[in-house]
Amino acid sequence: ASKATGFPIAKVAARLAVGYTLDELENDITGGATPASFEPTIDYVVTKIPRFAFEKFPGAEPHLTTSMKSVGEAMAIGRTFPESFQKALRSLETGLTGLNDVEIPGLGQGDDKNAVRLALSAPAPDRLLKVAQALRHGVGHRQIYDSCKIDPWFINQLQEIVDREAKLAAHGLPETADAFRELKALGFSDARLAELAGCDTQTVARRRRAAGVSPVFKRIDTCAAEFASPTAYMYSTYEAPLERDSLHAECEAAPSQRDKVIILGGGPNRIGQGIEFDYCCCHAAFALSDAGYETIMVNCNPETVSTDYDTSDRLYFEPLTEEDVLEIARIEQSKGTLKGVIVQFGGQTPLKLAAALERENIPILGTSPDAIDLAEDRDRFQALVNDLGLRQPRNGIARSAEEAREIAREIGFPVVIRPSYVLG
Repeated sequence: ASKATGFPIAKVAARLAVGYTLDELENDITGGATPASFEPTIDYVVTKIPRFAFEKFPGAEPHLTTSMKSVGEAMAIGRTFPESFQKALRSLETGLTGLNDVEIPGLGQGDDKNAVRLALSAPAPDRLLKVAQALRHGVGHRQIYDSCKIDPWFINQLQEIVDREAKLAAHGLPETADAFRELKALGFSDARLAELAGCDTQTVARRRRAAGVSPVFKRIDTCAAEFASPTAYMYSTYEAPLERDSLHAECEAAPSQRDKVIILGGGPNRIGQGIEFDYCCCHAAFALSDAGYETIMVNCNPETVSTDYDTSDRLYFEPLTEEDVLEIARIEQSKGTLKGVIVQFGGQTPLKLAAALERENIPILGTSPDAIDLAEDRDRFQALVNDLGLRQPRNGIARSAEEAREIAREIGFPVVIRPSYVLG
């Protein structure tokens, strides 16, 4: 709740416990303009989605019960539910670019009613995706509700997304800025638009920018902009310009003229990538602040210290995807000097963005993207070790289960199997 509202619940609760009253305490996020007794006002939608890891346990049934089975979570913020929801889906880093298609066994084979009932009645990590898939096949809202008991309001919201997907698939990318902005305001990523329109992501990004459609950033201030907030706790959204002759909507980012560094966080916790990377990100922010740099944190994990609004100078609560990170870099480059981006402290998540940042000529501090790839690509690393004449254990590189078994027989047991491009 603290991350969703910006209200420091634990800090206030501790002071109440030692005798303070709410009206005696200042709200830090508004710089003391409001007391803690001022109830937070929210003019945005927050979506939190758990991250599951059933794929790591082949013997486990992906069935949700009253026992906790998630290993982490992602949070997203937007002006509407569809925007917030689709941002949260791509924040999970499970390969989703939005409300992607999934398979419902038996659907379209003559017994749709039972197929939908079987697929939606059992709680599962992908149940919302299956609801959307049922809507794509024309299954009625009442039948879906009877199967899963999800509130009809949410089914209607998913229907709006599905309807826009169908229109886009039929007619291609929009021609006007207003139509493009409408799609983006529903949370469609460039990658998802590319999938639906049958083109590549770069084409969508170029068309969008050519139309003058870019996100604006709003602040989490606990007061719906009633009072000025000095705290830079931000999220992106798409909205129409306030004036018809203006190309830009109101943006509250207000980047500074300082020398600044962006730190990319680790995203949702998962098996192999946990809170240890957040520790690195936080201490990087503290050290850079001591050195006189403005620190900018980008993350989407509400369970972390890095997403506390006072850990860094500026916090962007955004998905760690190429599109979202590049838009943040562009707004920060508009004023001051962006010295670079740190990708090495957030685990594998930010490392995957290094090439895209380099392609856009955004400086990467520390190890270069090519050196990162050299360390992660087993072929390249093995060639380097051989060229340098260094000793190494007997090893081999496998690209299939059969190759792995063959190499293991050659080397002899015990063996260690290690995937490429996986840090944790």
